[in-house]
Amino acid sequence: MYEYLTGVISIVAPQYIVIDVNGVGYKLLVANPYRFKEDPQKQVRVFVYQAVRDDDISLFGFNDQDEKQLFMQLINVSGIGPKSALAILANPDHQGLIDAIANNNVGYLTKFPGIGKKTASQIVLDLKDKITAVTTTGPLFASADEETAGENPALTDALAALKALGYKERDVKKVKKHLQGKQKTTDEYLRSALRLLN
Repeated sequence: MYEYLTGVISIVAPQYIVIDVNGVGYKLLVANPYRFKEDPQKQVRVFVYQAVRDDDISLFGFNDQDEKQLFMQLINVSGIGPKSALAILANPDHQGLIDAIANNNVGYLTKFPGIGKKTASQIVLDLKDKITAVTTTGPLFASADEETAGENPALTDALAALKALGYKERDVKKVKKHLQGKQKTTDEYLRSALRLLN
């Protein structure tokens, strides 16, 4: 599976963009294609998700990892497909979406195309715990500068690995308190964290 493509944007259309990577044009369906209007000579990085169905293989493009992560969470909700998730992400207020899910605001979610009360309720049910973690800890992914400013990068990486393994945010926060102030490698932090959790 692809993580991202780096190249120049050669076509911007109403529903998609084409990124030229070493002479090969990749068509990416995106929430807001015009956000990618760049200098045609400037290299850009677009994060991607590949959707495979019986009759179609599509690539979906995202401006950053945060947007891709939100998309991945949305498509895991029953009744939300990739195109519906893109329609939701077309609204630039991603924090408003996250807040609506965290606060059970079904009315906000029904404003999106193709989202009725039943689907909106399902989004809240499936994502409330995951999204709450996002709102209490800041962005889905901190930038490299944010991670290293006053924070131990090795500890940050270890905590991210715990989340990737499926540990709940509250458990990760408890472990973080025990590990802060100690100088270890990422591997050592992760081993210590797993010992504390188990």
